[in-house]
Amino acid sequence: MTVLAVSALLVLAGCSTDEPTTGASGSPTAGTGSGTGKQSKFFVQADYDEQLALLDAAPTGPAGKPWEQALNPEMVETAKFKKPGPYKICFSNAGLNNPWRQVGFKTMQAEVDTHRGRISEFVHVDAEAKDQKQIADINDLLGKGCHALIVSPNTTATLTPAVEAACEKGLPVIVFDRGVDTTCPVTFINPIGGYGFGHVAAEFVTRKMKKGGKVLALRILPGVDVLETRWSAAKVAFDKAGVDVVGVEFTDGDPARTKKIVNDYIQRYGTIDGVWMDAGAVAGAAVEAFEDAGKPVPPINGEDQLDFLKLWKDKKLTAIAPTYPTYQWRTPVIAALKILDGERVPNPWKLPQPTITQDNLDEYVDPSMPPLHYAMCGCTDLPGYPKRWK
Repeated sequence: MTVLAVSALLVLAGCSTDEPTTGASGSPTAGTGSGTGKQSKFFVQADYDEQLALLDAAPTGPAGKPWEQALNPEMVETAKFKKPGPYKICFSNAGLNNPWRQVGFKTMQAEVDTHRGRISEFVHVDAEAKDQKQIADINDLLGKGCHALIVSPNTTATLTPAVEAACEKGLPVIVFDRGVDTTCPVTFINPIGGYGFGHVAAEFVTRKMKKGGKVLALRILPGVDVLETRWSAAKVAFDKAGVDVVGVEFTDGDPARTKKIVNDYIQRYGTIDGVWMDAGAVAGAAVEAFEDAGKPVPPINGEDQLDFLKLWKDKKLTAIAPTYPTYQWRTPVIAALKILDGERVPNPWKLPQPTITQDNLDEYVDPSMPPLHYAMCGCTDLPGYPKRWK
């Protein structure tokens, strides 16, 4: 992810926002005082266990094409949706208001271009991160003669009835990125998920920091499910290891706010020995805060956004980058065509979720691409690369 305003960040996942308390630096915090606070209401033990198990699962599918692979797939029949092409594929998109989604949508468009003989029309509607607009968009698409409907919901609960209405029309619905509270879609596509991300990052920071050191957790927003599950998993890891989490602060994805928070904690504690982040949006700002204070940058996590990866390499940071790969935007198009061919597809369709480490960092740092590009786009084999993504 990247530097985002609050309104842009809400599109990352579908949830209501809880009222946070105020932390040491005046920003919201997940708990009072030091420590990890109480567990999030979003935490589900079974889902946590499943996602951690998937981290070690071997994917099935074509080698070198993780967007076509699946983890522990359970196949569903789609014969009732089989029809001759070419097809009109429709896409109701939560929004395009952050670089992660922009990179993803460019990747999806390029995937569509590879099937132009089979896809006669691709209709995209941008909900602009507004629930009511997306509900209206979906309702409108139901009268447009779509052969399949792809949905990336802005929020989970609010969009569920609209998705159910599409299913009731007999239209094959493919949901991806974030889910809805219904099993009616033919398949739900996404990578392993937030628990996997949060666990990998917290385990790394715990292992690399000095024993008994102090950790600062930087979060984007409260009440957003994909972010809450990341923090939930980190809390489990930190509590298990007895890590001293001195603060859990929300940055709103604002680099200036992030630098102020980090500086406040440095002033208060003298040394911070590890930084955990639920998103890589402001990892660069956190690094700069330590440098501005004349302090060594402690073990830290970011994401696969190129600005962080380049900084990691140039500064020789002790870092890791769990990912939520943008290559997932290819999969719904592939799934739609399989369904319209009557082929079985996985449901849920869990994609691999790679982690960038020091050992493979060089594979993902591409100086020719812009800083807000995502290394896990899976787009290098697609039409228009690299120009389309610049």
